Amino acid sequence: MPFAHAADGAALHYEVRGAGEPLVLLSGQANDHHWWDAVRADFEAEFTTFVMDYRGTGASDRPDTDTYSTPGFARDVLAVLDHAGIERAHVYGTSMGGRVAQWIAADHPERVGRLVLGCTSPGAPHGVERGPEVRRALAQPDAEAAHRALRELMYTPGWLAGHNGPLHTLGDPAMPAHARRRHLRASARHNAWDALPRITAPTLVVHGTDDVFNPTANAPLLAERIPDARMHLVPRARHAYFEEFAGIATPLVLAFLSEGGNCAAPGGS
Repeated sequence: MPFAHAADGAALHYEVRGAGEPLVLLSGQANDHHWWDAVRADFEAEFTTFVMDYRGTGASDRPDTDTYSTPGFARDVLAVLDHAGIERAHVYGTSMGGRVAQWIAADHPERVGRLVLGCTSPGAPHGVERGPEVRRALAQPDAEAAHRALRELMYTPGWLAGHNGPLHTLGDPAMPAHARRRHLRASARHNAWDALPRITAPTLVVHGTDDVFNPTANAPLLAERIPDARMHLVPRARHAYFEEFAGIATPLVLAFLSEGGNCAAPGGS
């Protein structure tokens, strides 16, 4: 159960499993490393996976300070890689993790082999925000109704009917309120539009066609803004496409990651 330390001293919990080239898996907003539990093993035959608890989640420190931002989370990821002795890794970020991954790839291109951005956005003001009906559903005072709305934004009704849980994509239940607020603010303030053209890593953008939590229209924005990026839309998938539609998404991502040879060689693709 290793811990790295950020520049401000915050302890950052991470886990390493698997064999092969390093692959960083980045979770969504207000979620710990368990976000990847349902699919992580599928990557481990070919890659050494790194998952972490963002500050504010899981076993990492939860400071109530102005240190929560998507560029700040990116620096935390690099602190983990430095602690583990990893100079260069593939990066697969989903939801807010995709926002964090954008900064890693744009500001530290020498650290990234291949990049996968899943169900994410370039951020305001250029990204497409979720609609008011989604915001109302998540903000309603009935906690159970709001939780049900979140489940239905993540997964299709048919999938939910056969999966009673636990669902690890609905937020870290042990997160303190101050950290939850700071995660929300960090994600909402993300704006990497000007940085995206600086990304040099081969990039795959993946999104579900039925995602209204982070609208699908963000996918072509990213794919057009990042040089030579590819895009794949998963039919009928909602926000948690990587779990519900793992039979499509995981082989797609594995094939893309395996195209470029040794990610440890700077400048390689």
